[in-house]
Amino acid sequence: MKRIDTILEMKKEIKKVKEQGKSIGFVPTMGFLHQGHESLIKKAKGTCDCVVVSIFVNPTQFGPGEDYEDYPRDLDRDLNICEKDGVDFVFAPSVKEMYPKGYNTFVNVEEITDILCGEKRPGHFRGVATVVTKFFNIIKPDFAFFGEKDYQQLIVIKQMVKDLNMDVNIVGCPIIREKDGLAKSSRNKYLNKEEREAATILYKALQKGKQLIGLKAYSISEIKERLEKYISSEPKAKIDYIEILNADTLEIPKSLDEKLIIALAVKIGKTRLIDNCIIGG
Repeated sequence: MKRIDTILEMKKEIKKVKEQGKSIGFVPTMGFLHQGHESLIKKAKGTCDCVVVSIFVNPTQFGPGEDYEDYPRDLDRDLNICEKDGVDFVFAPSVKEMYPKGYNTFVNVEEITDILCGEKRPGHFRGVATVVTKFFNIIKPDFAFFGEKDYQQLIVIKQMVKDLNMDVNIVGCPIIREKDGLAKSSRNKYLNKEEREAATILYKALQKGKQLIGLKAYSISEIKERLEKYISSEPKAKIDYIEILNADTLEIPKSLDEKLIIALAVKIGKTRLIDNCIIGG
């Protein structure tokens, strides 16, 4: 495994890989790797000849007052995990390397970024789309692997790739969970013991929502009201949003027979957690 810090060196290594006719799988991360990231690496290794993992806490996707400075970082630990998992290259650039003085170009995907996390975190997906575009241009992957926990991000990236005619296949990978259902997330580190226990309300709410949809006895608004009441029964939980949407378009569904997604964002203490589940389709 080779660690690379500069764009120029990364491009040189990618050129060598391409000249050998090898396929490239790319796993973009912000580091502090967990089993969810490792599942993406495993999928990439099973699909491609060469695997590149990026480790970069992207400042442009954090808004004012968010946790950019506090976001957990442990590069040495991440490098050990990547080496153990058989990664070929780790691209770990600095902020100055990715956004040098005078940087002024951003990518904005419209409409589908106006809801859910996009509505609650203005500018977030502008930062995501920009940094992912830069990574695609540098690494030139054949396949890129994204976790379905960040489902809106996955849809945004797919839309961007389609609209901008990018030559990369986007692969969504299932959510990896703890034994009690909590979705694996780097931000889980922020939770104390009591908050960690309270955080299971997200997964329990998703299971409850799935059951209510299956009954076909309630409207979408009624299901959302019941889920809101259920989550609010946990004193440490503060709802950011609860939505039930068409899973392919993120539009308001016309019926419960469509492929649906229940998407949640809930603050447990000061920690904002997201989760979702897909029903049907």
